[in-house]
Amino acid sequence: MARHSLRGLRRRVYQILEQGPVGDRVNKTVDRFLVILIVTNLIAVALESIPQYAERYATSFAVIELFSLIVFTIEYGLRVWCAVEHGPHQHLSSRHARLKYVLSPAGIVDLIAVLPFWFAMILPGELRVVLVFRMVRFFKFARYSPAMRSLLDVLYKERRGLFGCLVIALGTALVAASLMHLAEATVQPEKLGTIPEAFWWAIVTIGTIGYGDVVPVTALGKLIATCTIFAGLVLMALPVGIIATAFAEQIQRRDFIVTWGMISRVPLFAELDATEISDVMELLRAQVVEPGEIIMRAGDTARSMYFIAAGEVDIEIKGKKERIRLGAGQFFGEVALLRRTRRTATVTAITRTSLLGLDAHDLHALMRRDTRIAARIKEVAEHRAGKRAAAVKQEATAAIEEE
Repeated sequence: MARHSLRGLRRRVYQILEQGPVGDRVNKTVDRFLVILIVTNLIAVALESIPQYAERYATSFAVIELFSLIVFTIEYGLRVWCAVEHGPHQHLSSRHARLKYVLSPAGIVDLIAVLPFWFAMILPGELRVVLVFRMVRFFKFARYSPAMRSLLDVLYKERRGLFGCLVIALGTALVAASLMHLAEATVQPEKLGTIPEAFWWAIVTIGTIGYGDVVPVTALGKLIATCTIFAGLVLMALPVGIIATAFAEQIQRRDFIVTWGMISRVPLFAELDATEISDVMELLRAQVVEPGEIIMRAGDTARSMYFIAAGEVDIEIKGKKERIRLGAGQFFGEVALLRRTRRTATVTAITRTSLLGLDAHDLHALMRRDTRIAARIKEVAEHRAGKRAAAVKQEATAAIEEE
């Protein structure tokens, strides 16, 4: 019993620190707190490097660092403890799963986030070393920023192409440095007298920075510089193009996976194969609504119906005191679409809710395409319409009897 409750606690800690259910307020609160703490640390580190601020607010900086150290150390320990709950690690032993986390890039960043304390003890005089290691906490943002994670994934996946660009750029710089050395060595021996000295000029020129500390003065040197500048424009465009294209594909792939996962959670689409789900995905649009947000109002023109992938909504039917609550896997808004009438209910999100919207035109196209889905939607719509008609009739009868 105690072991089971401990597992439940570990699972809950994992959900809070990593990815909780949709609408999990504790998970969101902890994430926001850690993000604010990281930002506070980065600002404090930057200000602490200013002598007058370091002296005037020394106590405040020390309190921020001590508090951050305690929080990040507890966070690291909890992440190590609940690493066995991570999906890909669940088939591993507890020790192996935790070792996987410790050696992962995220685990290494989390460990470095608490190491400055130990560096301060070992190297009390080298405060600049401590500051550098504390700035590593910036990379903890990757855990809370999908865009940053996507960018890091792109850099890793395209590492071979980017390394190839780097090799070509260095080779071009070496050739340009050699040519510039031959053209300008006798004129500017103090700046371009050796190939390594000319290599600095080549790197700056190819990078399109142009500090101006070294410039050619001969006609041949200027011709070489012109060719190097144009080569630099092409070489700089290569990695930018690779990263931009891969990043766009990564975002598109992530949106595809998210939408696929949302569709698969709706029972109405559970029996569809991969091809059919892909066809449905072209018709559906994913959206997320926050708690208290009104999705549709009674009296509005019906333009879409909605499938609930995660979360809960409250339905208030016009003229009725009874309220209906729908959850994941259910849908609403189909009655008005099929009957081409105005909305008869107001729908409000109770929790943070993931929806899949289907426009009127696309609904009819989907129903023509798949008779199983059409039959199920019509069945539910007729059942709901029948219940509402019966409720209206009952209320009318009660009103007559009262008279």
